[in-house]
Amino acid sequence: MKRFPIMLQLTLIMFCVMAIPISILTWYSGTQILKHSESAIAESTLAGLNANRKLNEMALNSLAQDVVHLAATKVFDRVRNFETLDELNSQYVNIASTQVVLSELTNLRNRQDGVYSAYFYLDGADYVVSSDKGITSLSRYEPMEWLETALEGRRGISGVWFPRKLADGKNVVTYVLPLNRLSTTTKGTIVVNLEEDRISQYLRTSEPGKHSYMLMESDGTIISIADKSLMFTSGTDQPYIKDILDSSNKEGYAYHEMNGEHLIYTWSRSSTQFQWLNVNVYSMDELLSKTHTIQRSIIFITVIIIFAGALLTVLLATWLSKPLRELVREIRARSNMSITKKNELVFLDAAFRRMQEEEEGLTRLLKEREQDTRSLAIHQLLKGEVTKQVDDLFPHPYYMVAIVSIDRYRRYVAHANSETRQYHRYVLVSQCDSLFPEGIHVRTVYQGEGYFVMIINYGAEEAENSHASIHAALPAIREAAAELLGHSVTVGVSSQTDSSALISDRVEEAMEVTKHRMIEGSGGITYWKQDADQSGKYIYPANSERRILNFLDNGDLDSIIKELGIIREEIQSVEYISYDNIMFIYNQILGVTIKHLRENNVSTARIFAGRRNIYSAIATRDTLDELDEYLHEFFGDIIQYLGRSSGDAGYGERITQYLEEHYCEEIVFEDMAKEIGISYSYMRKIVMELTGKSLIDYTNSLRIEKAKQLLLESNLNMTQIAAEIGYANVQSFNRFFRKYEGMPPSSYKTLKTSGAETNASNDQ
Repeated sequence: MKRFPIMLQLTLIMFCVMAIPISILTWYSGTQILKHSESAIAESTLAGLNANRKLNEMALNSLAQDVVHLAATKVFDRVRNFETLDELNSQYVNIASTQVVLSELTNLRNRQDGVYSAYFYLDGADYVVSSDKGITSLSRYEPMEWLETALEGRRGISGVWFPRKLADGKNVVTYVLPLNRLSTTTKGTIVVNLEEDRISQYLRTSEPGKHSYMLMESDGTIISIADKSLMFTSGTDQPYIKDILDSSNKEGYAYHEMNGEHLIYTWSRSSTQFQWLNVNVYSMDELLSKTHTIQRSIIFITVIIIFAGALLTVLLATWLSKPLRELVREIRARSNMSITKKNELVFLDAAFRRMQEEEEGLTRLLKEREQDTRSLAIHQLLKGEVTKQVDDLFPHPYYMVAIVSIDRYRRYVAHANSETRQYHRYVLVSQCDSLFPEGIHVRTVYQGEGYFVMIINYGAEEAENSHASIHAALPAIREAAAELLGHSVTVGVSSQTDSSALISDRVEEAMEVTKHRMIEGSGGITYWKQDADQSGKYIYPANSERRILNFLDNGDLDSIIKELGIIREEIQSVEYISYDNIMFIYNQILGVTIKHLRENNVSTARIFAGRRNIYSAIATRDTLDELDEYLHEFFGDIIQYLGRSSGDAGYGERITQYLEEHYCEEIVFEDMAKEIGISYSYMRKIVMELTGKSLIDYTNSLRIEKAKQLLLESNLNMTQIAAEIGYANVQSFNRFFRKYEGMPPSSYKTLKTSGAETNASNDQ
């Protein structure tokens, strides 16, 4: 853009100001039209799907009601006493009675469109009365084994719908109604086969464009679809159907793209009576053809408007840029700036930038020279080297040094990045210099590792007042630093001196008193005091060391904590104790403990895995409270490790004994863990290590083993056995038995019983 004339730039800017909003508005309006059209189409297709679903359910319910009315007429009582086909054919009156039943079944088939066949099967009989084959023997009709599967999920006295394929390849949805004891004493089943094609007619939609439909059971099995080759296959194999099956919504719609075509999937779940899932698939490209035509028309009009606006912007840009172009020509004629092939704005910008850079360069050079001189003089003064600049920086005769130390510096570094720490240092140095009253000269520098050194300079005539002012300013500095850093700070103040050459000694004094936070606690302000006893000998609680090792061997953590408290009281009772002496005490305790563990063949690497160097860790603790907290955790980990290695076997025996005694009850594992005295997660780990099974699998295996014994040695039915071993219902019992044995309980009992009888006969 720097090479283009200002007139062309203005043209481009004004064109963008006009064209971009119009383009965005066009895009937004088109998007909203498409969005609302899609929403309206989705709601319409979902409503159509629900209408077709309800029509299908009404037809099925109507057929089911006809079957129920037929069962209530007691017409089947006529054949109640005829168990064999030979008995039926033995007398004419028997045949006549059966013909009445056949006539009713034929009328039932004729009353409803799409009924393929209807028949009645008397329990235990060897014949079937059907509308398609008349009165025929059971061996010549279709097998009846599927009836047991169809009636597994039946509840109450109502019938069930069961999709299946007949022996002749016909796809049907069968209504099965066992006669109930409330209406008749006849035991039999009415079966009505409705053609799947009839259901397809109800589910097909009248919407234009490509369309497909699908009717599935709750497990995803397809029971009606346009492509008959997919009948009774799993719907989850079809694109996006698994997501619909997993959805908890009763009905809804979703957009998908497949092979470059935009599709909308609508679904609706049937009532609890059927528990079917109805799915329709439409081509959104065809349904939105009119909407796309409107969008293209809007885009065409927008292009025309933008083209007309472009011509207008050229005229406006030429008129607006004329004064600026004339100004640039005048400056170029009078200056010696060698800027070529650049536009007018770049030329003016370069001219003003050159003036600004020259001015800033002079100012920066002066400030850097002054700042470097001051910083160098202060750092040399802290090292004991007095330069000429010291008299200019500190005009008064008396000096005092104060050090602001960040408590728990390692934690502060872990929570603040380098840029943040640099900003904190800049702000804190400025605050330290500004919080002292007028007449006191203060220079603050950062010494590293969280230490800020303040050199305080004041006059002889106002020495007492200056001391009071300094004492008043230090708490304000402490509070400001704590608020800025998010950490407390400890302030150490040296004694007074009247010689700048002794400032390095005062720095050492202030540094030493900051370490007093080990006993006095962090966040305080400590002043240097000359103590005659500072040269005393080191103290070390040797008796406490031996007692701690004895308590460690006995696993007595409470006594160890008490002994650590005694050591702390001894440290605090001494009139003076150095920081180095305190570190020596705790380092020695840690070293002796680790040596004792290794001498007893205890793996310290496993105990302290994940911890950093323990000696470095205690060196970062600022107070006795922090040291006590660390040592409590240190010895706690050791005691826990030593106790765990000997307690796993005992806990395992208690867990398995508890499960063997209570497996037939409803066990709450969290309460069980509390009763045993361990955590729930630890209990699961012990069971897995002992048995190789999860806690739930081990409990269920105990129940199944007891169930196998009851199946073979008792006369209890499945419901009684399920309750006996702790299952709330037969379904859960069957599911777990099949999981662990690979077969249902009834098959297991039959297999074992027949095997026992075979062995007995062979023995005879």
